[in-house]
Amino acid sequence: MEKFFQLKSNNTTVRTEIIAGATTFLTMAYILAVNPGILSAAGMPADSVFTATALASMVATLVMALVAKLPYALAPGMGLNAFFAFGVVIGMGYSWQLALTAVFIEGIIFIVLTLLNVREAIINLIPMNIKRAVSVGIGLFIAFIGLQNANIIVNDDATLVALGNIGEPVSLLAVIGLILTATLMAYKVKGALLWGIIATTIIGIPLGVTNVEGFRVFSAPPSLAPIFFQFDFSQVFTADMLIVLFTFLFVDIFDTVGTLIGVSTKAGVMTPDGQIPRAKQALLADSIGTTAGAIFGTSTVTTYVESAAGVEEGGRTGLTALTTAVLFALALFLSPLFLVVPGAATAPALVLVGVFMISPVREINFSEVTESVPAFLAIVMMPLSYSIAEGIVWGLASYVILKVLFGKGKEISVATYIVAAVLIVSFFL
Repeated sequence: MEKFFQLKSNNTTVRTEIIAGATTFLTMAYILAVNPGILSAAGMPADSVFTATALASMVATLVMALVAKLPYALAPGMGLNAFFAFGVVIGMGYSWQLALTAVFIEGIIFIVLTLLNVREAIINLIPMNIKRAVSVGIGLFIAFIGLQNANIIVNDDATLVALGNIGEPVSLLAVIGLILTATLMAYKVKGALLWGIIATTIIGIPLGVTNVEGFRVFSAPPSLAPIFFQFDFSQVFTADMLIVLFTFLFVDIFDTVGTLIGVSTKAGVMTPDGQIPRAKQALLADSIGTTAGAIFGTSTVTTYVESAAGVEEGGRTGLTALTTAVLFALALFLSPLFLVVPGAATAPALVLVGVFMISPVREINFSEVTESVPAFLAIVMMPLSYSIAEGIVWGLASYVILKVLFGKGKEISVATYIVAAVLIVSFFL
């Protein structure tokens, strides 16, 4: 492992990497419960989708671990699964088989674009200030998700969001977990986020938040047969299919790019000129994951922002991702054990990761309007639009527009102009 992952040169150890991988897994394991629930609304059998979700996550994360050797985990993306179920199937009236076909085609296109270095080129076109802003925006976004999972921030018809009832068990447990985990971190306890999740889960039992009723450790994986390789190519050349495919491609490209930039910035692996080592291999992981996921029977696979939790625990190499992949494999047989962890127990970890993700804000140039406004828009639009991709769109589009209006258009490459033009057009589609 030392020779393959180069642990010493990355200032890490096997123990640190395993703890980091377990932490990443626990913060994103909710997808094993959430994804089947969402795709079942499209008529897919939830138990089979559970198996497909675990398998797709395992395959994609293994590629990230063994090929890219980076500490990032992948799984079917939130938002993309909702578009799959509520947009394509329920909204447009297509079958889930057709939606899976669109995901499969998207995966093939992504593999080609990755091999041609198109997606890596997009990463390198994003200005450094915007890259720093992406990390900050993801920090706010992931903290917002954690606060929502804990019912600390709730929906409000008048103000969109509001403070929830902190006295209710779920919110109370999250607050207890936040204080406990922050204390462990203050004392520099190794694996503080992981221990905090475990301790909060246990505390949740007497509070009635952690559901252990009928709990058992082992369970055979549900059959994949009803959704395996279920494609429908009859509508491939229709206008609606092009719209569906473009949406999947657009959102996934910038979700993954944003996550890679943000987490790589925090991990300290980004080079001084803003490039991510082995970015091509990392992008290949979600391409292969998406293709394999469609075959298994699940929606688009993407790099998870929750990977930042493992990075915060010291994960620096592919061994972190390998640990997460192994846990996804175990989850196939130990689903009750992993699914017993409530959202309120992982919420404190997400909030604390958000705290550490915003540190690059100190390096953003706020003295220059053409730099500060785009950076701010990228930061604020991520949590407010609930989309990493939209944050990048607003940041990069406003960057180009302001540079041109202030007579600084020569600072921008032709390729960046082209990407920005595509993003601006996407506003009106």
